[in-house]
Amino acid sequence: MSSSTQTIAFLGATGGCGLAALRRSVAAGHTCIALCRTPAKLQALFPDKPANLVLKQGNAHDVAVVASILTCPSDSTRLVDAVNFSIGGIVTMPKMTMDDPDVCKKGIAALLEALAKLRAEAGATGRPLIAVVSTTGISTHGRDVPLLFVPLYHLALHVPHEDKRVAEKSLFDGSERFVIVRPSLLTDGEKPGKKIRVHIEGRGGIEQKEVGYFISREDVGRWMFENLLANSEVGSKYEGKAVGLTW
Repeated sequence: MSSSTQTIAFLGATGGCGLAALRRSVAAGHTCIALCRTPAKLQALFPDKPANLVLKQGNAHDVAVVASILTCPSDSTRLVDAVNFSIGGIVTMPKMTMDDPDVCKKGIAALLEALAKLRAEAGATGRPLIAVVSTTGISTHGRDVPLLFVPLYHLALHVPHEDKRVAEKSLFDGSERFVIVRPSLLTDGEKPGKKIRVHIEGRGGIEQKEVGYFISREDVGRWMFENLLANSEVGSKYEGKAVGLTW
């Protein structure tokens, strides 16, 4: 883990995996810039108002707003070191759809466009590592979920999975640095001492196979902080790959 201070932008940090990563990043002293629709909700989770946490209000689908969190507060010509992307929609049953079926697709598109505009129009420099929370069950290289979960993933979660597939493709087809994180079915709470197993896929196929049922949002956020966000400037062995996380 790097000892240098990072500047990290957060899209989708008011709960779940994003909040877990944000808490650790703030506690470690990194400069964190979080975009949220209602900053007061996130501010309430940090009552001590840490100086290294900057909150900005806005929609993650608005290119101009997203661009406003992608440069360092101390130097507007330098892009942030990393972007933690964990936005998502709410799945509604029994229709098995989401409140916004394109939430991730539009979010990634806005992020990539914002980075391109900052470089072209503002002369911003840098190549942030984009760490994206996706999902298991959408691999093109084989089954990465237990057989018991296949009906659930292909029926009940079809809409959100299609959204994440498109978002992932945008990254694989682009030129930005990225790591896609695909957790197993997410749970709340912590299980101290529970080992995290890592499944790795590159463009050519599966490099390390691990299949499991569950993992907590807290463990996913912790893993992302420790392995991606805290040392983003020196790269990552997971860069350009999809990483499955499970217990």
